[in-house]
Order: sequence, then C-alpha cells, then structure tokens
Amino acid sequence: MLKQLLLLGFFVFLGGDICAQVEASDLHDNLQATINQTLRIPLRIKNTSDKPQFYVIRKTKGEMGDTQKGYFCLGNKCLDPTIEEFSKRLEPGETLFELYYTFESGIQATQTALKFEYFPKGNTQSVQEKNVTIVVEERPTRTYIFQSKEITMHDVYPNPIQYQAFIDYKLHSESVKAKIIIHNILGKNMGEYELNTAENRLKIEVDDLLPGVYFYTLYLDNNGILTRKMMVRK
Repeated sequence: MLKQLLLLGFFVFLGGDICAQVEASDLHDNLQATINQTLRIPLRIKNTSDKPQFYVIRKTKGEMGDTQKGYFCLGNKCLDPTIEEFSKRLEPGETLFELYYTFESGIQATQTALKFEYFPKGNTQSVQEKNVTIVVEERPTRTYIFQSKEITMHDVYPNPIQYQAFIDYKLHSESVKAKIIIHNILGKNMGEYELNTAENRLKIEVDDLLPGVYFYTLYLDNNGILTRKMMVRK
C-alpha cells in the first residue's frame, strides 16, 4: 500500500501556493515545539497554468535526532521517513489539500533544520528552496489551575495552539463524571471530551477549528466548574 501511494506521488510546498511559473524563493519558516510533541505542518500546491504538469519535491536537508521522526502525510496516509523525493501530476487549476509534513519532536531539546527543493519535472533550472527551522524546547513547568477532591487539572498547552494541544489531569474519584467542552466566542459547542480515571492526559485536535479565540470549560457532574481561554493559530 505504501509503495502504491509513493507511485501516485504528490508535490509538497510549505506555506503557500506554487504556480507553474515558480515565484517566491529562499523562504524560511521558524517553528517551535516542546518535547514529545507532534507538529503537522500544513502544505499545499496549486497548478495555475493552463496545462497539466508534474512537480518534484526533494528533501535535501533534515537530519533528525535519535528520537525524532519526520515524514509526509496526505490526510491520514503517511509515507516512510526514508522517502525524500517524489512527484505529482496536477491538472490546470487543481489544488492539492490535506497535505502535511509531520514532525515528531522526540525527547531532547534541540534545533532541527529542514530544506526542500522543488521544481517542474525536467526543469532543474527553476529550482526553488524552502527552509524550515524547528526549535524543540523543554516543556515549561506548569502549575495546577484547578484542584479539588474530585480532580486536579493543569492548563492547556501549548497555547496558542497550532496543530494539537493537551490537558493533563488526574481524577481522584471514579464516581464523578468529568468532561471538557470547547466553545467559540458565541458559545457554540465545538467539541466535547470525556475524562476518565484510566488516563491522565487529554489530547485536543484543532484541525476543524478556524484560527481565533476559543474557551474550554471543565464540567463535573454536568456543572460548569472552570472556564479558560485558548487561542488557535494556523
């Protein structure tokens, strides 16, 4: 299945649309991550020419640490980290969405530099570069935001949120029903998460949330106990 996906191929560009006539060059993104965090860097390409074209993406730099991984994903289908070059045919006006470069930060604070070259197939004179620097930091010390006989809970992190976030907690009673509800500034329910005694960390995905201000509320036995603000930034 993986080989079939590779044969299909797809072109990658970080942070913008690529036209048939390649434009921007020497672009550079700076990202931050904490230890044991997974970043999903959104990528996309659009063929704005009037004819079908193949594009090639080649990862030329990106040494990972012993506990780090980096790989390309189209939706939930991911390629092996050893795959560093592939291509995709796009029809005129076609845009490729749901494409990500996934980076697993590992267990050590470090800095990773990624470099990509991309060009129309057969035209290496039009090579463009994309550089991404990822700084991995120790997870900051966090204090409790709520503590009672039923639950102890930390604040959401990271905040602002780019791809996913976590809330660490510990339920002290099996009889209490605990949940987190996320809502927008108009009060609309944007997500509901049950908490249970078998786990101590809640993972929140924000792929379906637009950038902006949101709030999350802790409920114990359907009573709202605490509301905190969080930012989504993409």
